[in-house]
Amino acid sequence: MTSSFMDLSKLTANDDLTPVLGGYWPGIQIYYPPIKFNPLDGSYENIEQAKYRLQKHAYKTKAHTLLFDLEDGCRMKEMSRALLLEELPKFPERDFQIAIRINPFRTLEYEADLKLIKQIHKYIDVIVLAKAGEVYGDAEIRDLSSWLVSIGSNLTIQPIIEHPRSLQIADKLMTHSTVKHVVFGIHDFSKAMAYKITPEGWIDELETFFNILTMEARIKGRGVIGGVEVLLTPNSLPDSCVEKKDIRRWLDLHGDDASRHVYSHAKRETAMGLTGKQVITPNHINICKVAFTPSPLAIENDINILRQAIKAEALLGGAIRYNGEMLDPPMFGKSLQNILRAYALKSLDKEDQNFALEVLNKMPIHTIQENWPFGQI
Repeated sequence: MTSSFMDLSKLTANDDLTPVLGGYWPGIQIYYPPIKFNPLDGSYENIEQAKYRLQKHAYKTKAHTLLFDLEDGCRMKEMSRALLLEELPKFPERDFQIAIRINPFRTLEYEADLKLIKQIHKYIDVIVLAKAGEVYGDAEIRDLSSWLVSIGSNLTIQPIIEHPRSLQIADKLMTHSTVKHVVFGIHDFSKAMAYKITPEGWIDELETFFNILTMEARIKGRGVIGGVEVLLTPNSLPDSCVEKKDIRRWLDLHGDDASRHVYSHAKRETAMGLTGKQVITPNHINICKVAFTPSPLAIENDINILRQAIKAEALLGGAIRYNGEMLDPPMFGKSLQNILRAYALKSLDKEDQNFALEVLNKMPIHTIQENWPFGQI
């Protein structure tokens, strides 16, 4: 008879935890235009200028994912593909993912994008499919997944939900094993609905659809990547700001209304359990990372809660008193989720990873799945 518990006792933080935890999340994804328009002289970069900018900025990004856009944000598509073909194999060792947003299924530009990916798939991690499912339904993901198998690639696919037709079949799009996360394309979606959204209030204005998507994703064990902010901020949050009190102080002293709105949206998306957020300016990276990533003090508190639960033998049944609150297994599960969220965003140290494995090893498989649906248990 198969045990309902999973033996994780021999695993350590140095082992591959992907089978248990489902790998790292997309986190904060920054759109990077391969060939950029220069408003100062009213022209696009040439290849040499684009190479220089890429090496100067893209190599050193602090985002979790560098997202090269070949779709709506890309005017010089052929030149952009030539740049990526030449430069991606030269990337230095990196600790971030590389994604490419390709054009809609079965368009001429889509076919050109696939030719590029066939040549460079070893140097990227993710394909982001624009306007997924709008014309051919979930067959788009099935076809693209089969094509990836045919070229010997293990890339994942992130469909962008940009139309009510796509939202209606979101559960089918997420059935494919190549899909680990989906993107909510708020601007195209609101256009398709003829909704008037605002840069400050788009979460409230699209809340109904956001909730539908996150519910379907939770059922399928998939992640959701949140909306792109169009507000531009003049300042970047310093790397030294990691605690919520640090960012509140910075916002009071150096922030503006745009920064406050971006941070507020990112906090709300974090509270909704989202696994990533897309940004269009480097000034948004750290402010969103701080909102998305559990802080060191928060992790310390969650570990203390779980230690007390284990000590009282209440992890799977029972309750403890902690800092004036009565906590029981659902609360312990939330503490574990927070710790695993830090792991998924590459901010959990080795000692705390080993503690997380210790806790998971005390749980039956179904309880792990209740708390963390992203793994492959």
